[in-house]
Amino acid sequence: MSIKKVLLLGGSGFVGTYIVNRLAQRGIEVTVPTRRRERTKALIMQPGVEMPEVNIHCQETLNKLVQGHDAVINLVGILHSRDVKFPYSRDFAEAHVELPKKIVAACKAAGVRRLVHMSALKADPKAPSEYLASKGDGEAIVLAAQGELDATVFRPSVIFGLGDSFLTMFAKVLKMAPVFPLGFGHARFQPVWAADVADAFVDSLNDVSSFGKAYDLVGPTVYTLRELVDYTAQLTRSNCRIIALSEGWAYLQAGLMWLAPNPMMSPDNLRSMQVDSVGEGQANLPAGWKPKALEAIAPTYIAGKTPKGKLDSFRFRAGR
Repeated sequence: MSIKKVLLLGGSGFVGTYIVNRLAQRGIEVTVPTRRRERTKALIMQPGVEMPEVNIHCQETLNKLVQGHDAVINLVGILHSRDVKFPYSRDFAEAHVELPKKIVAACKAAGVRRLVHMSALKADPKAPSEYLASKGDGEAIVLAAQGELDATVFRPSVIFGLGDSFLTMFAKVLKMAPVFPLGFGHARFQPVWAADVADAFVDSLNDVSSFGKAYDLVGPTVYTLRELVDYTAQLTRSNCRIIALSEGWAYLQAGLMWLAPNPMMSPDNLRSMQVDSVGEGQANLPAGWKPKALEAIAPTYIAGKTPKGKLDSFRFRAGR
């Protein structure tokens, strides 16, 4: 099997940018559908990148998009919904469950067997959050297509890197605010670098041994949320006071943030943090998985005044 052209759904987002870079470096053509082409000009500059302005949730449109490609990568995901409904709201259902169904159907109709899908660490239909429950149902749909398709699922923990909305968000708050009220500081994560995630996706495309498998993507170290915020404060040389919130106050804070046009936090995010985003061991990792340490990468973009940090920032904005 030789992959020469890839349809990358959700490719205009944070992780998608890294994957587009990796595909371009390997001379693989990539189609990145988008609803607003003008917002993703950095990707358009990449060689071999096509960006049609379409609605991928339309089955007929998706069927046409898949045709002519050797593989499909699905990165589509949302963190927030304006509704609350258990096991999950319509927004989560459309993004994480209905779209994978449509992608599987489109691949079958077009005769495109290779499908690589992004789920989430600890995704489970019985998980306490709408996000994890819908992700669990979505990955089950993809894996159930194995046999008719050659499917691989990746489940990353929280992803960091230049352009993220994780450590970068902490850094912005810590630089501006005198006080940082922090809920669920005990929640545990195993952060993974976006470039390592991108390599895993792209390396798997021609890897027959990955067909029908689901892999965890985690970094080498487990941290509590409080440890990650403290480390970010250290990198930014912030004197902001970090105050631990009780569970009740944390949900109140998240509920208020959820009302913002672009919320940083929601009650469902806290429900996700009830489950530690930590890997289960070597058995669930891709072969040869050797992720970079957070401490080796974060200073280059959080404490971005270093020469390397500035260079990395220029490269990211140039799409390299």
